[in-house]
Order: sequence, then C-alpha cells, then structure tokens
Amino acid sequence: MPDRSKAPHIKDAIEYAIELKKPEIFSLDNGVKVYNVNAGTEEVVQIEWIFKAGNWYEKSNNIASATNFLIKNGTAKKSAYAINEYVDFYGAYVNRSCYNETAVVTLHCLSRQLESLLPLVQELFMEAIFPEEELHIFRQNMKQKLEVNLKKCDFVAGRKIDEILFGAKHPYGVYSKMSDYDALDVADLRKYYATYYQQGHCTIFSAGILPSNYPALMNGFFGSLPLNQLPIETVEHPVVPAEQKKWSIINDPEGVQGAVRIARPFPTRHHPDFPKVQVLNTLFGGFFGSRLMNNIREDKGYTYGIYSFLVNHIHGGAWMISTEAGRDVCGATVQEVYNEMQALREGDIDPEELLLVKNYLIGTLLGDLDGPFHIIARWKNLVLNGLDEQFFYHSVDTIKTISAEELKAMANKYLRPEEFYELVVV
Repeated sequence: MPDRSKAPHIKDAIEYAIELKKPEIFSLDNGVKVYNVNAGTEEVVQIEWIFKAGNWYEKSNNIASATNFLIKNGTAKKSAYAINEYVDFYGAYVNRSCYNETAVVTLHCLSRQLESLLPLVQELFMEAIFPEEELHIFRQNMKQKLEVNLKKCDFVAGRKIDEILFGAKHPYGVYSKMSDYDALDVADLRKYYATYYQQGHCTIFSAGILPSNYPALMNGFFGSLPLNQLPIETVEHPVVPAEQKKWSIINDPEGVQGAVRIARPFPTRHHPDFPKVQVLNTLFGGFFGSRLMNNIREDKGYTYGIYSFLVNHIHGGAWMISTEAGRDVCGATVQEVYNEMQALREGDIDPEELLLVKNYLIGTLLGDLDGPFHIIARWKNLVLNGLDEQFFYHSVDTIKTISAEELKAMANKYLRPEEFYELVVV
C-alpha cells in the first residue's frame, strides 16, 4: 500500500528517457524511398509525396507555388470539381503545399479507402493539365489576397526582413508582386510540372494504420513512374544581405501599431552550435515564460506577445525576434530586446530558470512524439535536411546537460546587437 501521508515524487521532464521510433524504409522499383511509421490506434493514414520542386528551382517568380496549387485542379480525365467530389466521396483530404526547396502533396484517408484513392494521386502526378480557367481563378484570388495583406504591417515586415537577410533575388528573400501573378502562363506551369513532378525527385513519408499490402500498393501505383531517374539538379543562389542595418518603413500613415523584426543570419542544423542555441533561444524568447515575454509583455506592457525563433531552411537560416507593438513604443521595444541580449551576455542564469527551460523543451518534445503523424514529421525533418537519428539524440542530450556557462558563451558569440538587422514597419 502506498503511504498517502507523503507526497509522491515529482518527476522532472528531463528525467524521462526519450526514444524516437524508427520508421520502416523500403524503395520502389524506380528508387523512390518510402519511410513509414505503421502505428496508431485509429484506422487512418497520412501519406506525403515530397518533390524537389520548391521555389529554389523556379526561373520565374510564383511558378513553383502555382504549379503545386493547380496540380489538383484538373487532369486529362477529371475536372477540378470531379476530383473534389471523388475525394469527398471517400471522406478523404488531399492537400498541397509549396516551400522553398520542396513541394508536397498530402493524402489523409481511412485505411480501408487507401487503395481507392491512390490511383487519383497517381493521376495528379502524371496527367494534370492546368486548365486556363483554373489559372485565371488562382491568379485573381491570389491578387486579391495580396492586396489585403499588403495593408498589414506584420505581413509587410515578414516579407521585407527576408529580403534584407538573403537578398531580393534569393529564393528565401524574393516575394510576390501583382505583376508576378499576371505573368503566370499555362505553358510555363506545364513545363515546370513535367520537369519537377512527372520526371522529378520524390520521397514518400507515410504514417498510421497501414494495410498489410502497403509496399505492394505503393510500388504498383508509383514504382513504375519516371521519378528519380535523372540526376538531381544543382542550383546555387548567392546570399546578398542588405548593407543597411536599420530599417524603418511607413506602410500605413494612420496606423497605430507597428511590426518589429530583429534578425541575423544563422547557420543550419549542421552547425555544431545549433543544439545549444536552440536552448538559449528558448530561454531568450522561445516560449511564453521567456525573458523577452517577461520583460516586454508582462513588465512593460508593450505587446501581447514577443517571440524569438531559429529560421531553419535547408541551405541557410536566421535568428529572428518578432513582435507587434504600439506605434509609439516600437523603438523602446527594440531597445528592450537589446537589453535582454546584454543581460544574457553579462549576467548569470538562475538554476531554476534553466531547469524550467529544459523541462519545457523535453516536455514539448515528448508531446511532439505522441502518435505516428508526429513521429513521421520528426523523421521527415531529419531526412530532408540530410540528418539522422544521432542528431535527434544529440539534441536531447544537449537539452538535458547544457550548463549556464555554455549558454552564456553562446550568448556572447551570437547575441551581439551589431550582428542584427533591425526593421520597424508602421
């Protein structure tokens, strides 16, 4: 019998052992790799087909995103309406997303309906036709959306800081203009589709309760497609950051709120300091109990929320502080950010504060590994960045063991105001 006169031991999150479940890996006849986590309690499946088809490879702005969006809007056999009706009939969901280096098509469905839906996905990859009327609707919708967003200081700041960090012609820094949508042409979309989808490079990630014949199903529908047959295209984009460090833009003369971005270039996940800086960033501004939040929200009342985060692209990255504040206190907000940088460089970190940060990070990680969809997302992040499970376990070990002195050393190395770009948009 437990002694109920004594409180049970409270176990810190950092005391838990964390294990990343390994995926099953197999290759289709054409060499396409499939990573799958066959687990879960519900009879559902998620499959992601990830192509090297992001805007890193496009020659004209918005070609990659338009191609990715319209891949589902009509094939040689089905109209956009028929495709949506087919998907809805099976209670499924087909989505597409375009990023800097990759473009994704995602299927969510019941496990028992998978065999009925895979032919449709194959059709999207081989027989999409990009109807002119669908492009017209896309062009119109995106221009209207852009017109609305350009009135928001937060949207303008998010675009401008990327341009400042990477350059206006770099894929990470380029942004959409009305003229870019007007210039979209069906012939260009079809050419991009033929190169980067029909004959492109693909990796597949799947999770959920997968049918016993899943490898045979995937090979039957996708193993004979002309994917992964050509050499991977090598594309280089020089980073050309702005020379000017401090920027102030008036977007709305009558606006009462401003968007603040403070950022510096930062290495990718392959840099040895990356795991340590992840911990430092959390303490600095990475969660609701961070120093930036305690100072600028709780103490000063300048903002509803302020966060810092590491921007993680495959070919480069940044360290970013982001917030919105009253127009009259944007300058004071920037100064307080620099004050907190100084405090981390020169002051001491309390053991209780460090323990809180460590427990938060490990607790978040435990939540992120709850269920097959979260697990495969973790593996996708590793695989696409050329990393393996050792990076994951090294990051966990860094969180558990890093000292206040090591964090102070990282702060002195990276949290130096002269290295940061400063942007205020009001």
